[in-house]
Amino acid sequence: MDSGRGDTELTTVQGVVTSFCDDYGMIDESIYFSSDVVTGNVPLKVGQKVNVVVEEDEPLYGLRAIKVDVVPHPLDSNEPSDSKVRVLNGCVTSISEDTIYISNIIYFPMDTVSEGMIYFVPYKGDWLKVEYSTEPGFSNFKASSVKPTRCTHAEEVRITHIRGRHGVISNKIFFTLDSVKLPDGYVPKVDDIVNVVMVESTQFCFKWRAVSITPAQKS
Repeated sequence: MDSGRGDTELTTVQGVVTSFCDDYGMIDESIYFSSDVVTGNVPLKVGQKVNVVVEEDEPLYGLRAIKVDVVPHPLDSNEPSDSKVRVLNGCVTSISEDTIYISNIIYFPMDTVSEGMIYFVPYKGDWLKVEYSTEPGFSNFKASSVKPTRCTHAEEVRITHIRGRHGVISNKIFFTLDSVKLPDGYVPKVDDIVNVVMVESTQFCFKWRAVSITPAQKS
């Protein structure tokens, strides 16, 4: 059959949706797909099994799905529950009271955030690494651990912009006073030299969000 894609080799595999945000996602953490290639107008769920037609798409995505078919789950299946712990990376789409939403389907309580993340309060746009288990049919999503996909720090960097309750550090690190740890009595100002703890997050044109800002010690 002529696929209209030249000599590109196509492969069909079965996999599991491991992340999904807005209109794109990943299958088995290695195959990129966009929502327009999903057949039957079926909304995908993280943890869902799919059949995928894959082509190589270097250097942009590596492996890219050109067709995704959802594998139906038999309601009367006698298979044992699959409680294996899995990992997904997802972007926070909203937070309501004490619940974090990665999509309209995937959500979990705020208290699932891993102990030891003393500065981290999830915020819309943050990328999270979630350890979870499911029951057949994805009726029970049980998150056991939630942490940022990446967390790092920078020392002696300058606050470059503040507007209202939002600001920018070094022209590349977003922060909001609604979700950042500050020393008692400290109010960030433009040109302050600070130490920052930051997490991976999609905030406008920025890829990092500060979760802790501390004035740098002057020598």
